[in-house]
Amino acid sequence: MTTLVLASASPARLSTLRSAGIEPTVIVSGVDESQVDGLPPAELALQLAELKCAAVAARSDLPEDALVVGCDSVLELDGEALGKPADADEAVRRWQAMRGRTGTLHSGHSLHDTATGKIAAATASTVVHFADITDEEIAAYVATGEPLHVAGAFTVDGLGGAFVTGIEGDYHNVVGLSLPLFRDLLLELGHTWTELWA
Repeated sequence: MTTLVLASASPARLSTLRSAGIEPTVIVSGVDESQVDGLPPAELALQLAELKCAAVAARSDLPEDALVVGCDSVLELDGEALGKPADADEAVRRWQAMRGRTGTLHSGHSLHDTATGKIAAATASTVVHFADITDEEIAAYVATGEPLHVAGAFTVDGLGGAFVTGIEGDYHNVVGLSLPLFRDLLLELGHTWTELWA
């Protein structure tokens, strides 16, 4: 049976795969994300995903037939790529800039088949509409700590869900892993989605 290795520490990505009937092995890449800079947001997400995937795929302790998937997400607002905020103050400023507006969440995906050495990679982008939330709501949300651990300082599947008024595109992409895109990458490498079902 094919072993899927998730090169990500994200609990949301793991939960997304589990909900879809897939039980991956998690190996965190440990890649320093600050080494990639100055790229357009969609390209940045893809390059970081490729770096994370490559770092894990290069390990000697993987099963021979492992498929390694690496992902990275950034929120694009005013042409700028927003990853995880550095601290609570930055998360507050982000939300003050985002509220009542629309951004684009880009998730880069890189899939490496260790048996063949083949790699498929692509970025999925989803438009996100944010509620016009109050300063009090922003302060309360940031105080929970949730926005500090996620790209764009928000979740759609957690406490931040009430602050997202709509999305255009793939919901799972906003969570951090686009299932339809992942399926396409599997097909590109000669695998099927259903073979990964636990």
